[in-house]
Parts: sequence; C-alpha cells; structure tokens
Amino acid sequence: MRLADLRPGWATDFILHRFDAEVTERDDCLVVRTPANPTYYWGNCLVLPRLPADDELAHWLARFDAEIAQRQPASRHVAIGIDDEFRGERRPAWEAAGFALKVNHMLALPAGMQVPLPRAPRGAVALRPLDLATEGEALIEVEMTDAEGFEPVGYRAFLLRQHARCRAMQAAGLLQWFGLWCDGTLAATCGLMRDRAADGASGRFQRVVTHAQWRRRGLATSLVHGVCRWGFEQWRVSELYMGADPADVAIGIYRSVGFRDLSTGMGLQRNAPEDRDAA
Repeated sequence: MRLADLRPGWATDFILHRFDAEVTERDDCLVVRTPANPTYYWGNCLVLPRLPADDELAHWLARFDAEIAQRQPASRHVAIGIDDEFRGERRPAWEAAGFALKVNHMLALPAGMQVPLPRAPRGAVALRPLDLATEGEALIEVEMTDAEGFEPVGYRAFLLRQHARCRAMQAAGLLQWFGLWCDGTLAATCGLMRDRAADGASGRFQRVVTHAQWRRRGLATSLVHGVCRWGFEQWRVSELYMGADPADVAIGIYRSVGFRDLSTGMGLQRNAPEDRDAA
C-alpha cells in the first residue's frame, strides 16, 4: 500500500506521521510507529485499504505484534485503520476479541466557502494561538476533561509527549495550537496542521476540545470558525479537513460553519489493558 494512494482523510492524518514517525509501505498495508509516543494509539497503527474479514483476525493480530508491539512493548493497544467507505459492516469475531469498529466522517471546507458565525457564544471570548512552552499545563487541564475511557496518569503522560511533538511542528511552521478564553478562562482548544509551509497547502484540524464545565455555550462553534478564518487568512490554505464521529453532536457544529461531508473511514481499536480497566 502506498502513501500516495490514501484518500484525503487518512492523507491529512499523515501530516503528523510524516513529520517524525516511522512510516513503512508494505504490500498490504502502511505501518506507522511513533517511538517518541508509543501509547498514542493512532500514531502506532496499521492502515489497510479494506476492512479485514472476520477470519483474518489472527493474521492481523500477528502482523500488529510483529510490526509494532514486539518493537515497542509499551504499545499494548491494537489499532488498525481502514481507508475505505463504511457500508454498515459488522465484524463479530473482532468484537468478541475486544475490538470496537470506529467510524469517522471526513469533512472538507474549501477556501471561500466558510459561512458567517452561526451564533454568538455566551460570554466574553478571546481567541489566540497558544504558547505550548508556557501554556501547556493549562491546555492539558482542558484536554484531560476529554479523557473518558483512558487511565488518567497514562493519558496525561501521552499528552505531554504529544505536546513536545507539537512544539517541534510549530517551530517548523507546520502546526499552530489555539485557545479560546471565555470570561478570562481557557475554555476550548484545538490544533491546526498544514502539509507544507507554503500558500495553497491543505490544513487539518486536531483535537477540538471544550472543557467539560464550559460546554453548550457555543464556544466550540466560535473556536472552529475563528481557526478556519485564521487558516485561510494567515496560512492561505486551499482547503481545511476535519474528522468527526457521526454520532457526536460536534459534527453538527462543523457543518454549521461550512464543512461538508466528503467520505468515511474506519478503525478497529482494542484499548490497552490499563485503559480497558478504566472504561
């Protein structure tokens, strides 16, 4: 499988992987390993062109073990992405083995298609880029409110390692992280990556999170709308991409600022034992 064959959803995911991960093209899949952050599920994964059959479970468990787990004992999860449309399939053998089939909708917003802010947020808000070196702890406190289903100590360690990668990408001009303050408190955050530091690049959102105590105030809408405008005006990106769970209310927020459905993708995920215990 070749990187060049990926559709936009997975291709823009690989903006991060191409920066500092180990990406290997195999005949039947792509292998991604991130030694600097081995507990990052979707930075240590296989990506396949099609959904594997039920009777392929043992094969792909063995492949994941050989390609990732044996080389990185700290990677105790299994993550297998599928770059194909979801057609309502079920995989009972995988489910019985502890896997969840996660469906992701990819949305796109071309330059010039952003709509006006649908509604004003409640409270006095201010949007600006974050200084990850000095404001990283405040960012983690927001992100930790979105850690349901993960063991908290390990999840915080994962975030710290991921922030170090983000600082390096920021220094290279490929990433910016944003914070939305409401009444003087950091209430919502997200990142924006681009595939190259030049006009006409593609941009991809990262981790849109609103602090649990500040939800249902219109803050996420204001955040995403403002970051879209920043990406078009400051980076002059040609289009922006956003991944979303079709069952989550957030997908409606993204559509409200102009994003339109592009495609679907999937992932078979089995959490690490410590995270299964925390669920």
